[in-house]
Amino acid sequence: MSKIITVFGATGNQGGSVIDSILSDTALASEFTIRGVTRDTTKPAAKALADRGVQVVSADMSSPSSLAAVVSGAHTVFLVTNYWDAAAGATSHGPGVEELTQGKAVVDAAKAAGVQHLIFSSLLNITELTNGRLTHLKHFDGKAQIEQYARDSGVPSTFVLAGFFMSNFFSALRKGDDGSYTMALPVNCDKAQLPVFDTPADMGKFAKAAIKHFPEYTGKRIYAATEYMSPNEVVAQFTQVTGKPAKAIQVPDETYKSFLPAPIAQEMLENFKLLEEPGYYGGVDLKESLSLLDEKPVTLKEWLVKTQEKW
Repeated sequence: MSKIITVFGATGNQGGSVIDSILSDTALASEFTIRGVTRDTTKPAAKALADRGVQVVSADMSSPSSLAAVVSGAHTVFLVTNYWDAAAGATSHGPGVEELTQGKAVVDAAKAAGVQHLIFSSLLNITELTNGRLTHLKHFDGKAQIEQYARDSGVPSTFVLAGFFMSNFFSALRKGDDGSYTMALPVNCDKAQLPVFDTPADMGKFAKAAIKHFPEYTGKRIYAATEYMSPNEVVAQFTQVTGKPAKAIQVPDETYKSFLPAPIAQEMLENFKLLEEPGYYGGVDLKESLSLLDEKPVTLKEWLVKTQEKW
């Protein structure tokens, strides 16, 4: 009888990537039955998963009773929480509060169900990492708090930390009237380092590494990124692949914030300040995490090639 892996966010980029990786791995596909959790089992993406043999179920991450049902009997749980989605629906509580509540609820459900392995899509606590210099990165700090809650719970856990989404370049690279592109950032464009990551293609590769290296990676972090690149390196590759001129420029903090909606401006400013000092992962080398993979992650050049028509 195969083991059950419950995958939250089954129709999203991260959960969907995990499901794709398991289904494409002959050994894991025979070892695990996938239970994919989504809010709406009737939408096309959910039906497509069911057609591939996934047990598609619905759960409210704010409802302990519905969580108990979807983790019952599961050997492994992959958990991803959505700060931006939760924040939008919980403005009366303050951004990130709902994400934290939901994450803790899943951990509690996993513990009660006797889940043997929790894989959580986490991030670092930036307020602590910077000794209080950067305090507005709630989408980092909240996940770090859930990670700590999982550690304290005693549920055997591995933490996969997603890097800088390559898809963010669609908004970061802005096309001018002359057809050239500019990436205007509030940091030194040689010094800042982005751990580039093709989320839908590669989250599953890193989560699969957590599964295959269980239990020796219990309590450890796996850093999910292909490589570190400076903004100048990014635009150079963009031009090389697309043939379109592009440049990265440093702009004053207030100028950068003026590009963004007020509620998220400071958070996004600090997100880029983090890339300059002390670094998205606090200076961690990616070599060990990359050595765990049995498939190479997508490079920025490869991602640009496959998204050329979108520019």
